[in-house]
Amino acid sequence: MKLSQLFTKTLRESPKDEESINAKLLIRGGFVAKNSAGVYTFLPLGWRVVEKITKIIKEEMNAIDGQELFMPALVDKKYMEPTERWNLDVGYFAKSKNEKEANFVLGWSHEEVLTDIAAKFINSYKDLPFYAYQIQTKFRHEARPKSGLLRGREFMMKDLYSFHVSEEDLNSYYEKVKAAYLKVFEHCGLRTIYTLAGGGVFTDNFTHEFQVLADIGEDTIYVCSKCEYSENKEITKLKDGDKCPKCAGKISEKRAIEVGNIFKNGIKYSEALGLYFVDENGDKKPVVMGSYGIGVSRLMGTIVEIYNDKNGIIWPQNVAPFIVHLIVLNGKNEEADKIYENLQKAGTEVLYDDRLAQSPGEKFADADLIGCPIRIVVSEKTLEKNSAEIKSREQQKTELVKLTNLVDKIR
Repeated sequence: MKLSQLFTKTLRESPKDEESINAKLLIRGGFVAKNSAGVYTFLPLGWRVVEKITKIIKEEMNAIDGQELFMPALVDKKYMEPTERWNLDVGYFAKSKNEKEANFVLGWSHEEVLTDIAAKFINSYKDLPFYAYQIQTKFRHEARPKSGLLRGREFMMKDLYSFHVSEEDLNSYYEKVKAAYLKVFEHCGLRTIYTLAGGGVFTDNFTHEFQVLADIGEDTIYVCSKCEYSENKEITKLKDGDKCPKCAGKISEKRAIEVGNIFKNGIKYSEALGLYFVDENGDKKPVVMGSYGIGVSRLMGTIVEIYNDKNGIIWPQNVAPFIVHLIVLNGKNEEADKIYENLQKAGTEVLYDDRLAQSPGEKFADADLIGCPIRIVVSEKTLEKNSAEIKSREQQKTELVKLTNLVDKIR
């Protein structure tokens, strides 16, 4: 991608109505545009990051036999009433101008929808288990949306649902999802803490969250400094300074961002919506269910909160919009064009700053703000030595590399 052709522009000043680092840097860098409180558009650079994150998620979900589907954003009242979740103050009702009452809600969760679908296909124990997931836009009634992508009214989410013959089978798959989630977050460059939590409006059982330590986090967790056993403040009896019940290590109070959660739903939804199967003995039983979520857009915002400096974003390589930010100084340069073409032919994603009107300082500032992992600079000075200058975004040190070795060096 040539920067001269990118329709978005970087901003020198942070938006005045944003306090969080992720919102400031993502808006300034041209990754997102704020439409209203808690509602954002993902611009071309931002969408590339989203695609990288979703690719990681899909690979891990497919590895544990998840089958991808896509459910509607409009959820009919008939699905939510049997589980008594229709009137909860969580989502947004949707109705036409001529209707007095709403018959739909903008989807904030899809347990009921998929349970009803599953009832059309599951009859026998031979049909189980199965696992289905989607990456979909969700809508939540947030009275005070804040912190950029960390708390929104409209956001992207991956939700996985599992269907089982027994609690034992659910427990086994629950551990597989836990391991897959840890891989997802690790590939995104995040270290998460597995945290015991409540079920909220989703289940009466205890659940687990994946928390990233961060001062901006809205969750308070109590975590052991030795074994990292952790509980959410909402359900814990632990206090700062207590001994860990698992290993006697010291418990500390921490702020954290929840990037994922997993739930054992049991038979709550299957009994309410008539999802049963016939077991090996011919007995009719309710299907046992689990659900598992990852906030895709929240994950993006969390990465920026963790990886940044005073100059901008520092993207981990797996989720960076481009691997290389190529800068040409002193006007148009044929050698820089060749480098751009050769890197692309080698399969390297390159953002090429070929703009003519910007000064070297402006180009360097934009490179730091956008935050691609590797910066390459081509100038008259470097070309005198048949070289280009290479610098890692997270380091200050620069290195001159011969043009003939450049593609191999980037590899």
